[in-house]
Amino acid sequence: MPAQLLEGKVIAEKLKLAIKAEVESLKAKTGRALKLAALQIDENASSAIYVKAQKRAALDLGLEYEFVEMPIETSRAEAEELIKNMNNDARITAIILQLPVPRYMDARKLTNLISPAKDAEGVTPENLGHILLGDYKIAPCTAMAVGELLESTKVDLYGKEAVIVGHSAIVGKPLSLILLNEFATTTVCHIATAERDALQDHVKRAEILIVAVGKPGVVKGEWIRDGAIVIDVGINRVGDKILGDVEFETALKKASYITPVPGGVGPLTTTILMRNVVELFKAQFI
Repeated sequence: MPAQLLEGKVIAEKLKLAIKAEVESLKAKTGRALKLAALQIDENASSAIYVKAQKRAALDLGLEYEFVEMPIETSRAEAEELIKNMNNDARITAIILQLPVPRYMDARKLTNLISPAKDAEGVTPENLGHILLGDYKIAPCTAMAVGELLESTKVDLYGKEAVIVGHSAIVGKPLSLILLNEFATTTVCHIATAERDALQDHVKRAEILIVAVGKPGVVKGEWIRDGAIVIDVGINRVGDKILGDVEFETALKKASYITPVPGGVGPLTTTILMRNVVELFKAQFI
């Protein structure tokens, strides 16, 4: 029997209703606006798509959105000064630095300048540390989106064999902590796992499989354990198609739940970003 599709758009629409109602309540209670400020250094076609989605989502949910674009000639000192000014601007609830930044800048150092109290993506060291401690309210948006998709299946994660393929700082690593907080038995695979030809063995054990590599078909469909839940974070353009990191058609026949690509994780990430803004506002003023 084919797997049930986990469509992020359906979950996102439910979350939006709750977020919009909470935004209206917070504005009425405090008399203040909730505002997300986005900083982009130099034009970038891929981030421009994300910026449009952010602005549309923010306005739809009753949030204000400010987009600040700085030219490529901007010095690191100028960018740092702008972030510090945003931190000190009481009208700004949350800040997001659009990536990538020019090569001569250090994206991690710039991100770390964002006040943890205004960190819309949950990627500063302090906010990542809260995930480790299990007392977090915000976290990287894609990792949280995966969590929402898993929650929608109503599967108890306690003791389950969870395998994450990919150990990035914004997906794999924080997600491993989120799953450990739910007492899943969690394995993280990466390039060294593949180089030892061990990736297939780990994937075959997975009752919960999350793949976030950015390489089409890196996980073969026949590796999927029967009845596994498969969350495919990868978005790869191959010719005129958008493909995930998992061979979808074969995996579809073996999994119990699987995310389509596109349409799985992606539609949820921007909604989670807006929820993060709401949580930051509550921490600041409620």
